[in-house]
Amino acid sequence: MAVTQFERAGVIGTGMMGPGIAGALALGGVEAVILSRNPDSAAAGLEKARSQLALLAREQLVAEAAAAQAAARLSASADLPAAVRDASIVIESAPEDMDFKKKLFAQLEEYVSGSCILATNTSGLSITAIASACRNPERVMTTHFWNPPHLMPLVEIVLGEKTSPVLADAVRDLLARCGKTPVMVRKDRPGQLGNRLQMALVREAANIVAEGIAGVEDVDLAARTGFGLRLPVYGILEHQDMVGLDMGCRIVDYVVRDLNNEPCAPRIFFDKVARGELGVKSGKGFYDWTVKSAEEVRARRDGFLIEYLRGQKQRRQDG
Repeated sequence: MAVTQFERAGVIGTGMMGPGIAGALALGGVEAVILSRNPDSAAAGLEKARSQLALLAREQLVAEAAAAQAAARLSASADLPAAVRDASIVIESAPEDMDFKKKLFAQLEEYVSGSCILATNTSGLSITAIASACRNPERVMTTHFWNPPHLMPLVEIVLGEKTSPVLADAVRDLLARCGKTPVMVRKDRPGQLGNRLQMALVREAANIVAEGIAGVEDVDLAARTGFGLRLPVYGILEHQDMVGLDMGCRIVDYVVRDLNNEPCAPRIFFDKVARGELGVKSGKGFYDWTVKSAEEVRARRDGFLIEYLRGQKQRRQDG
């Protein structure tokens, strides 16, 4: 089974991720149809994707002509069999439910061509387990886009036990053409790559608060203005090499003995959930969201990403 080019794609899901994924594919020259069981939802997803492309043009992250051409490559449908019949790749971004995804992928195999790649945007479910429902598991893989997908460069390509490395390489090349930064995750493990790193940080951040080492605001401030500030240009392992692995080994060996290493979420999570403190959705979590604005936080996040991406684009142009 070989894929030499990608001309058409189906993107299933119109929530936080689907429209942005479809827009990214369209920027890479792929005709992408946004799929939902409901025609109105599919139409709303199409409108959102085109709005995101307009934002990218407005912020000078892509040329206006490129955004317009990409928007013209997008369409919407509630007819799954017809929409994916000629697809080169189908990316599913539906709820994180293993049974649902296995049934969907088995169903997709009945509709798509023999050369079509089937991918899921899951951020944690096993791609090996999802692929087990398929007759041709070698064409099944994860393409985990990070939120918000129209701005975040990273896409994790996760190979299942039977995923074809050749097909994974083809998808990596496609995503690079779409302006994304694909990374290969060659073992199907919980948390993939990015979330494994992130969950280790989340666990220790919560533990620091629970032990009274520092407050919530100072934990986030330390992350944003300390090591987090340099991560876009200075990787974790780059830093270890720069300071010297002899020193790094001594520091890591000393500090990790005092870090939280329980094989479960920190108790503070369970306590807050038991009290109904679920974060933004309930008005209180680690922060009091009756006085803190979630919209302002999202705007700050997206504004930073836009400025970072604009700077990256300028540096590329400057050579």
